[in-house]
Amino acid sequence: MRAARIHAYGTIDDIRFEDVREPVIGLDDVLVRVEAAALNPMDNKLMAGYLKDFFPLAFPYTLGTDLAGTVVATGALVAGISPGDKVIARTDPTAGGAFAELAAVPARLVARVSPDLALASLAGLPTAAGSAWQALFEAAAIRPGQSVLIHAGAGGVGSFAVQLASLAGAHVTATASAANLDLVHALGAKKVIDYRHEDFAAISPTADVVIDTIGGETLERSLGIIRPGGKLIGLSAPFDTEAAKARGIDAQFLFHQSDAGRLAAVAALAVEDRLQIVVGRQFPLADTIDAFRLLLKGGARGKILVRP
Repeated sequence: MRAARIHAYGTIDDIRFEDVREPVIGLDDVLVRVEAAALNPMDNKLMAGYLKDFFPLAFPYTLGTDLAGTVVATGALVAGISPGDKVIARTDPTAGGAFAELAAVPARLVARVSPDLALASLAGLPTAAGSAWQALFEAAAIRPGQSVLIHAGAGGVGSFAVQLASLAGAHVTATASAANLDLVHALGAKKVIDYRHEDFAAISPTADVVIDTIGGETLERSLGIIRPGGKLIGLSAPFDTEAAKARGIDAQFLFHQSDAGRLAAVAALAVEDRLQIVVGRQFPLADTIDAFRLLLKGGARGKILVRP
């Protein structure tokens, strides 16, 4: 089979497309024929070695964690999943394996989905929707009626966070580029701020919760609009929380952790047509490098997919 692999830590120019042996599944694994896999910022951090203290990679390493596809085989101890089932999954980051024609995934990391849904777009769910769910409901514990500001509301995590916060009864404000204002309104935001031409720190309502996927200056300036006792959840990179604590703000960096129950919950919302998956671009597997270039450029609308 074909796979996008790296043989050492490096840059996107070090990605190689190779013919490799099909994965051998263990007793509690499933083998999935990949319909699509989604890029995440973490993929680039893993490739560059920024996360090697947490997720050391064994080389050669097949890239990608988020996938959707069809089960073709199951291990002897797998129950509840059968060949022919449509599934989504997030592999362990140290294992990777999504950017390939076939992927072996522990059954505990797999969620079945309706065969009636467009399977490819579901690859965009696991990390992005899971991160949004974790940030809003587990870290921030948002409640109906609260004011929530979501940065990059048209992005992978942001587009899900806008929808989930709106479904939870929060009053959602989001930032986005001018080209994406209508999209973010349609996803459920009551107010959308064009971050390139408007100062969100000056015109955003006071927020009970800020979900930040950008970091840096955007995160720092968000402190000024959070009420005392409010929460700042940063997903881009670890940051100094002391300035927030000095203002009486509960600030934390959130690193997404796979959870089958959370994955099933977001999949159920998609099945019920209550959660829209925004797909910006799709690339064939052989053009994975171009997909990464678009990801690194920033400002992508929704999720970027590769299609084996």
